[in-house]
Amino acid sequence: MSLKKMTYVALASLMMSGAAFAEDASLPKLSVNKDLQAKLPEAIRTSGKMISVNNGSFPPYEIVTGTKLTGASADLTDAIGEVLGVKIEHESVSGLPAILAGINSGRYQFAFGPIGDFKSREEANDFVDWVQEFVVFAVQKGNPKGITSLDSACGQRIAVMAGGSAEKVIQVQAEKCKTDGKGAIEVQSFTDQPSSILAVRSKRSDAFFSSQAPLTYFVSQANGQLELTGVGQKNGFEDLYQGAVVPKGSPLAPILKDAVKLLMDNGTYAAIMKKWGLENNMIKEPGINLGGMLPK
Repeated sequence: MSLKKMTYVALASLMMSGAAFAEDASLPKLSVNKDLQAKLPEAIRTSGKMISVNNGSFPPYEIVTGTKLTGASADLTDAIGEVLGVKIEHESVSGLPAILAGINSGRYQFAFGPIGDFKSREEANDFVDWVQEFVVFAVQKGNPKGITSLDSACGQRIAVMAGGSAEKVIQVQAEKCKTDGKGAIEVQSFTDQPSSILAVRSKRSDAFFSSQAPLTYFVSQANGQLELTGVGQKNGFEDLYQGAVVPKGSPLAPILKDAVKLLMDNGTYAAIMKKWGLENNMIKEPGINLGGMLPK
């Protein structure tokens, strides 16, 4: 069976089990906030819709099955649509560069993500941060290669998401391994999460270095084949904020921030995050470009 076909099979299995991962949650009833709706650009108010772009499945935030999107981000964008009085549609592309190019060309209004907010990315885009994340390793059960930190990744095959912040960190670590006279890291870059986690399950990779929330989801669906390591460590990152992405200077940034704040205040945000097992990733209030405010 080809790797591509194996990826589709594994992804289908994950998507079917995804419903069991999320518990039913009673969400507050929402209505259109006329003040926020009035602030939307006229083109959006006239069309009555916005397009949010994603990079395929990023469970438990984004779970793509065919053309249908579920997950915490889907629930939250549905709620934002209700508050703003517009329909939010979803489209998938391959890779973060395609997401950013599509947003900045005007093809899509935003990506709800969450996507890592870093000062370098803020040069071309604004971020509306609504979660805090951590970066860890997913490894085979029993951790046969003993990967527990960046230093112990030397000499190993490490899968990462192409174009993501974890890829940059692991590439820096790869150079450090060489400088220290240790085994070189084989950095394996994939365009999506399912392909990356499948590489570990099929022993093509020794670990997948990525955000803790989706890795926790994948481990929970792996029938005991995987485990997390490096939990509770910085692993090359300081505080890591993630959120929605809009073009630089877009009037949507403050509107999305206020919409998320409304959902936080009325309990919708907490209910959705807990529904998808993301209570440890919640923040008290959203912010714009929080990542760029952190010390280097």
